[in-house]
Amino acid sequence: MTMPENGDGTTAALSLTSSAVDGITVIRVDGVLDATTREQFADYLSMAGADVILDLAGVTFMDSRALGLIVHHWQTSLASGSRFALVGVEYSKSKVMWITGLAQRLPLYDTLDDALAAIG
Repeated sequence: MTMPENGDGTTAALSLTSSAVDGITVIRVDGVLDATTREQFADYLSMAGADVILDLAGVTFMDSRALGLIVHHWQTSLASGSRFALVGVEYSKSKVMWITGLAQRLPLYDTLDDALAAIG
């Protein structure tokens, strides 16, 4: 899905795909996570099920709104005893995670295999 950016005529694309691995929904995120794609991302997360791994290797930019959605999903997972992890997070594209201190708290893993081994 392509959504217009803040009225400047350009577009920001967000591609979300999912698969199941060992009973866990793995969501691959490609593109921009910001105000223009927040609703699409929120809707996709709400349909993902309880156990989720977000593969953020394809993210080109993340803002605080997207991080807020991720944190909310993580907290909901913790409260319900579900499994949750993030993989492929790059500082240069997700600086907001480090600026807020959440990179030290969120379950971050380098690879899908690392995440599956830790939470599987």
